[in-house]
Amino acid sequence: MKIDKNRLQVIVGGIAIGGGAPTVIQSMTNTDTANRESTVNQVNELWKAGSELVRITVNNEEAAREVYGIKQDLLAMGCNVPLIGDFHYNGHKLLQKFSECAVALDKYRINPGNVGRGSKRDDQFATMIKIAIDHDKPIRIGVNWGSLDQEMLKVLMDNNALLKTPLSAKSVMKEALIRSVLDSANQAENLGLSKNKIIVSCKVSDVQDLIEVYTNLSKRCNYPLHLGLTEAGIGTKGIVASAASMGYLLQNKIGDTIRISLTPEPNESRAKEVIVAQELLQTMGIRAFSPIVIACPGCGRTTSTFFQKLAGDIQIYLRESMPGWKDKYQGVEEMTVAVMGCVVNGPGESKMANLGISLPGTGEIPVAPVFVDGKKTVTLKGDNIGIDFIDIINSYVEKNYRINKKN
Repeated sequence: MKIDKNRLQVIVGGIAIGGGAPTVIQSMTNTDTANRESTVNQVNELWKAGSELVRITVNNEEAAREVYGIKQDLLAMGCNVPLIGDFHYNGHKLLQKFSECAVALDKYRINPGNVGRGSKRDDQFATMIKIAIDHDKPIRIGVNWGSLDQEMLKVLMDNNALLKTPLSAKSVMKEALIRSVLDSANQAENLGLSKNKIIVSCKVSDVQDLIEVYTNLSKRCNYPLHLGLTEAGIGTKGIVASAASMGYLLQNKIGDTIRISLTPEPNESRAKEVIVAQELLQTMGIRAFSPIVIACPGCGRTTSTFFQKLAGDIQIYLRESMPGWKDKYQGVEEMTVAVMGCVVNGPGESKMANLGISLPGTGEIPVAPVFVDGKKTVTLKGDNIGIDFIDIINSYVEKNYRINKKN
């Protein structure tokens, strides 16, 4: 899929965003940033899962005081992921008071709706921009539906009411979102911040609204766009809503960096949102992160759950093996592995994958033919089919993917 090369490119901690660069995945911690250990551990977990940028909350002095130490702890453990500071209400004060925090962060996120009210708004916004300039840091101007600048919205609503054919209140709100982010970006430039230091976002929580707002926004500026359905929700609802909205936009070359904003279920790893983002980009053919497992849904011909368990085990094995493989081999993330449950589609799907195994369905002969690049190579049977198939996968990787030159 082609990438929009007409966007400006912003470098965040060595990561290129926009300008034709691959779409970048980011996530955000939900720890108390003042708890240094838990924040370091979660940032590292997100980074290991594949998050290329991680945002942390900087909401008070206790949090700001810990940011520099968090960065140093991460670097000491080999985690060099760029950190983004998320500021609301008091960012101008925190960045001024804690210069080490300002230095340690790789990007500042500023919400125009939460910078300040009245005359204070411009001064406090200008303070944050000046600090970004002084420390050569990029910013994201991120507008959210739930924290829209009410003063701007009132002006637009009043002007709309005077029109002969007024727009709906919802349409005016969408325009206010876009105007807020573009006016703020223009203000930042007038204060001396370079164009190639600005990323913008206009997040809403409705699928169709997100599509409309970003389609409009992409036509009205060439800043890199951070894409995300805010407050997407929990579980399958959040995943489906994010994929439906962001998939459409990405297909239309809108979105330079993305976040899947899932509400974690109790005790669920925060890294799930990273995995979903990777799978969205990979299934759309935009980027590849880990070998894909192709598996059938099962039917009355597959009353045994063996193939389901094997498909799950193989997927976990591939994802867990990927960090080591990525360092050693080139292109292994593009490998496809089919784990099929019966004779109907099993052999055919297995032949189309790099590696495939067709397990016996109900009433079929208890043997499992294995296909390598379309050719049947062996038939597995007995109690160790899963172990034997993993051995075949490992052998295939070693034989078919070039060793990285750096190793």
